Amino acid sequence: MSTTDSARPSGDQDPVPDLLAPARLGPLTLRNRVIKAATFEGVTPGALVSDALIEYHRRPAAGGVGMTTVAYCAVSPEGRTERDQIHLRPEAVPGLRRLTDTVHAQGAAVSAQIGHAGPVADPVSNGLPALAPSRFLNKGSLRFARAATKDDIARITRAHARAARIAIEAGFDAVEIHLGHNYFASSFLSPRLNRRKDEYGGPLAARAKVARGVARAVRDEVGDAIAVTAKLNMDDGVPGGIWLDESLRTAAWLEEDGSVDALELTAGSSLLNPMYLFRGGAPVREFAATFPRPQRLGVRLMGKKFIRAYPYQEAYLLASARQFRAALRLPLILLGGISDRRTAESAMAEGFEFVAMGRALLREPDLVNRFADDLAAGRATHSLCVHCNRCMPTIYSGTRCVLVDPEPLKAPSR
Repeated sequence: MSTTDSARPSGDQDPVPDLLAPARLGPLTLRNRVIKAATFEGVTPGALVSDALIEYHRRPAAGGVGMTTVAYCAVSPEGRTERDQIHLRPEAVPGLRRLTDTVHAQGAAVSAQIGHAGPVADPVSNGLPALAPSRFLNKGSLRFARAATKDDIARITRAHARAARIAIEAGFDAVEIHLGHNYFASSFLSPRLNRRKDEYGGPLAARAKVARGVARAVRDEVGDAIAVTAKLNMDDGVPGGIWLDESLRTAAWLEEDGSVDALELTAGSSLLNPMYLFRGGAPVREFAATFPRPQRLGVRLMGKKFIRAYPYQEAYLLASARQFRAALRLPLILLGGISDRRTAESAMAEGFEFVAMGRALLREPDLVNRFADDLAAGRATHSLCVHCNRCMPTIYSGTRCVLVDPEPLKAPSR
């Protein structure tokens, strides 16, 4: 099993890790323990890197994060959420190399989030059928995802390994395997979505085969050349979905397998309950405005059934994540409502090795540098993010904080 320099604390005498000091993540040394979480960028026309995507990641790198994460790099064409999402292939390498070189020049590391969208994929946009454990109607696309065959599972598992190799060629320091949000591997874990009767359905040990197999294939492909993390759902936030007891068991298996260097703990379903992860405002009106006029009224009237509002609080996933921390020695990355320095430092005190931040860094890409400045000056650091979630509807025109950047970053066509 891979560990960081400060693996799971073994007693009260162990020092609390310094949030802003260098830390090990598998074979990688990060300059601090703050990771820019993967947030969909929306600036990859033609499924290739744009100057806007490079700038999107240059900002938090220059702003002090230890590592930034390029979101949703699909491992195969049908695994994209939509046709302009990057999928890892030789044609994408030159642009990705420009991106990684730019991030490295700012002193940060860079990770590629690799995965297959499974039933979350848009088959209309991709021109390819979406895949799920069992036949499933995606109410967003109004299309059925077909049940993946055993050959599909084997092919997608190999595709993850191939994508990790391409990430190395492109200069990435790490890959994050997407095992959450009811994407392909996560949908197999879900009792609600997985109704198979073969060796991939039924008991958890069978439903976890895809997630474990993908992680094993990636580790076998890359060895210790780069760090390997995985984003794992603690719970789906929907009736009949996976819950903490089964997720804890899956996490323990991943630890026993030795296939990942750390787990990033997440929650929610992009397919059935996306706001369960984000908490805070539910910008139904802004989401509706992104749809063509015929659908706009329907989204405004019915959107609250899908875009549900959950109250925001700092570190809102911490209560669930504590159960994973108590059960595992594997390094853990705490996600969800990490906005202020003291929150991040509290996570270190509770035994989490890293924190991942998303919306706060969209609002202030230089927030980590401000952490350091305020610490030196003896000041508390309070993020300017108000958790309105109005950044979320901007994924269709380049994800951004509309309070700071009212106009999207330009993504040049190719």
